[in-house]
Amino acid sequence: MLNPKDLAALSRASTATITTQLFKLGYRNTFLAGVRLQSSPTGRMLGEAFTLRYIPAREDIDVLAAFDDYDHPQRKAIESTKSGQILVMDCRQETRAASAGHILLTRAAARGAAGVVTDGSLRDIAGISELDMPVYAAAPAAMTNLATHHAVDLNVPIGCAGVPIFPGDILVGDSDGVVCVPRHLVSDIAQPAAEQEALEDFILSQVQAGVGLRGTYPPDEQTMERYARYCGNHPSYKEDLA
Repeated sequence: MLNPKDLAALSRASTATITTQLFKLGYRNTFLAGVRLQSSPTGRMLGEAFTLRYIPAREDIDVLAAFDDYDHPQRKAIESTKSGQILVMDCRQETRAASAGHILLTRAAARGAAGVVTDGSLRDIAGISELDMPVYAAAPAAMTNLATHHAVDLNVPIGCAGVPIFPGDILVGDSDGVVCVPRHLVSDIAQPAAEQEALEDFILSQVQAGVGLRGTYPPDEQTMERYARYCGNHPSYKEDLA
């Protein structure tokens, strides 16, 4: 069971901060490059990964009649994603045909999904853009997924935008994109991420006040002393990190 305080800390941290904390632990391939926010005005997303894997379509199998099967893996993935989970689709970064559309994503939102992420494309982007659920995709495309995609596996390890995603990993999204936090590392990076956010907020305030970069970013001993005094004068500032 993940600590709610750790998840709360991650929910407030930027993907930039989280990738930095993962980089410090030696993890360099965690950011889903090329996947962009398509909806959600808040631009914030956090949840556990529920995965769907596509392979290339085959003409004799992937026909419109395939959707008559209520157990079609794409449909089943939508109906299996639980509240608070994020449906993550491995489309092999193939964007010629959509991996899903407005109707299916509306159903995911109605089920309480915390978001949808695909390294492929989506159709009906105008409708998707109005969903009250974070949606990330590589591009829009009008063509049905059956033209290039064959859905095969649910909740197995996948690659999305070249990043390994295991079921239960934690995805965090903001206006920059999406980062995957391996589940076992959540407790290792949550507090350091919160501390980095707080320090960088202070550094930004210094730069905005006209202070030069030398000794400020990265902070030297004098800057850290000023930061300690700032936190001392604003006790709640540090309490918010707990």
